This record gives sequence, structure tokens and C-alpha cells, in this order.
Amino acid sequence: MAKFKYTATGDDNKQHSGTLEAADEAAARSSLIRLRLKPLVVKKKVKKKGAGMEISFLTSKKVKNKDIVIFTRQLSTMINAGVPLVRSLATMRTQTESDALKKHLVEISKDVESGVALADALAKHPEAFGPIYINMVRAGEAGGILDDILKKLALQQEKDSMLRGKFKSAMTYPMVLIGITVVVFFALMTFVVPKIGTIVGDLSGGELPTMTKVLLKMSEFMTTYWYIEIGLAVGLVVFLAKFLRTRKGRENRDKILLRIPGINVIVIKMAVARFARIFASLMTAGVSVLDSIEITAKAIGNTVIEKELMAAAKQVANGEPFSDPLSKSKVFPPIVSQMLAIGEETGQTDTVLIKVADFYEEEVDAAADSLSSILEPMLIVVMGVMVAVIAASVLGPISSLSQNI
Repeated sequence: MAKFKYTATGDDNKQHSGTLEAADEAAARSSLIRLRLKPLVVKKKVKKKGAGMEISFLTSKKVKNKDIVIFTRQLSTMINAGVPLVRSLATMRTQTESDALKKHLVEISKDVESGVALADALAKHPEAFGPIYINMVRAGEAGGILDDILKKLALQQEKDSMLRGKFKSAMTYPMVLIGITVVVFFALMTFVVPKIGTIVGDLSGGELPTMTKVLLKMSEFMTTYWYIEIGLAVGLVVFLAKFLRTRKGRENRDKILLRIPGINVIVIKMAVARFARIFASLMTAGVSVLDSIEITAKAIGNTVIEKELMAAAKQVANGEPFSDPLSKSKVFPPIVSQMLAIGEETGQTDTVLIKVADFYEEEVDAAADSLSSILEPMLIVVMGVMVAVIAASVLGPISSLSQNI
């Protein structure tokens, strides 16, 4: 398949230009005609020298959430303006700046052009479009409100990305401080303590306090068996990385996160906010309650909460309202089930849950700031105590020597 640059006129008598892929010039012209464009100029795109030499590891294959949001908003606008879906996809394919997304759109455009439904075409690319996206698009196509559903999808994705960003920003500074603390500790124990220990040992004639002896033994072990420490560290990292990819590993991680004071508050509020907004979006799109629960459960990203929601789905399938099993949850705050019950009684579940999502998104922001303000002084104190212990172990013998002299 070669790339062709084209200039063409549409039904609106305006000129359109871009690039498309085709087997030859005739096929490129045929593609433009099928898109209801009248080709004026079609030229094969000539690659610049060296343009084909790409460094694969510098090119990201993953589609970024930002690119999906932009694509969704623009596609919604074009469909709302009355542009045919095939032509909208072709335009988006030529305009997107993401090479990863462009590759998916090439295949999606071909499928839609051949008569495949948009949701089914998207379902062939799960690495770019998740189950929430696909199910909402399918519901939008069935209800003839695809443009409105796409707007809601873009908003839901933006809010979801903002939540993840808040959690990451809240944890970045503490993790940096922990990293600095570990590096400082190893640097002192490996380079500073052995030299000072030798000097103090010579001056004191071998008579050292217990704390100093323990510190010197630790330093000696770390400098002598450094390869064991590196091997253990690398092995631990590899083991944890593989373990956390398993179902059991994720369950253990999620259980620990829900038990750590401070962090568990953010995890729960973030999960509630994501649950409320995703579930509300699916209900608005016309997805059934059971399907909405199952899709939301898998999208939250916490296996403990996923289990609770899947158990609730079984009770809903037996005829119970969703608010009943949710009221017995060990994770979801009581206000969530209460608000959901009001929504079920009034028939405005989606509207009520959007308000819950807005509330908890603000709560996540406040909790993240609170966690940072608590962890920062705590980690500084830990670092100070560590340095103080090392300093006391070294300066103690020197102080004793000066008193003896």
C-alpha cells in the first residue's frame, strides 16, 4: 500500500486535502469518489531520504488517552454536523497526529466502509478502545444518538484521566523522598561510614560502643557483599513485576492499598468517583443494568471492588435493586447506596450518579492534598532520624576519646 496526497472538492464545493493509502492512483481516486469527494490532484507521496529508517523503540505503539479524547470529540462534532460516518473516519485518519491511532483508524475505516457497524469495528482493536467505549458506541448506534454518546464518552475519559493524574501527583513527591532517603542511606553506609569507622577504630584502640559496632558491621556487609544486594534487589523487582501481573498478585496489592491509612481514603474515593461516572455514562447510553455493572466492575481497576460489584450483579439478576447489595458493601460509603436508591425510585439513576461522581472527584483532590501534607513531614523526620543515628554512632566514640584526652 502506497500513500497518496490529494486535493479534492466535496458536496459543499470546498477544497479538501490530505493523504490516504491505496494500491495505486486509480484505487486512490476510487476511494475519494466513495467518500463523495471529487478528486482534483492525486499524487503519490514520495518518501524523503532516510524517512523509512525509523527507530522502533522511539515510536510509541500505545494509543494515548489524550489522542482518543480528541478523536472522540472531533468525530462527535462531524457526525452532529451531518458528515457521513465513513467520510468522518477518513478525515480523522488523515488529521490525527498519533501514528498509533492512525494505524487503527485505517482498519476501522475499511471495516465501516464495507458495512461493518462502528462498534464492531472498534471491538477489533481492544488495545485502543476499551469495553466501556465499545458498549457506549453500540448503544449510541442502536438509539441513533451516536454524536451525543461520543460527547459523553469524551467527558468521561477526561474525568477518568484527571482522577488518575491526581493520584499520581499525590504519590510522586513521597516516592521521590523515599528514593532520596534510600540513596542517601546506601551512600553513607558504603562510602562515608567505612572511612570514618577506620579512623575512629584506630584512635579508640578497638573499644567502640555497641551502636557503632552494629553500624560498622552493616557497612562492612554492604561493601563486601554488594553483588548479593544488587542480585536480591533485581530479583525482587522482577518477581514483584511478574507477580502483580497475575490475578492473585493484583488482589493482594489491592487489599494492601485498602488497608494503608491515608492511601486507602484516596483509593476508595477514586474508585467511587470512577464507578459513579462510568455507570452513569453507560446507563445514559441505554446499556442494560447488568451489563453496566459488569463493565464498570472491570473498568474500576481494583479487584476487591470488582468482586463486590460482580456479586451485586448476581443479586440484581435475581430481581433485587442495585442499591440493596451496594448498601452492604465494605468499601462503598453508605451515601452511594442511598443516592442510588433515590435514583432508582425517581428513574434518574444517571443524573444522581453524575452528582455523586462530581462530589467524590472533588474529595479525591482534597484527600490527595491532605496525604501529601501529612507524608511530607513524616518522611523528612524519617530521613532526619536515619542521619541522626549514623551521626550519633560515629560521633559517640569521638566524644568519648576527647573526654579521655
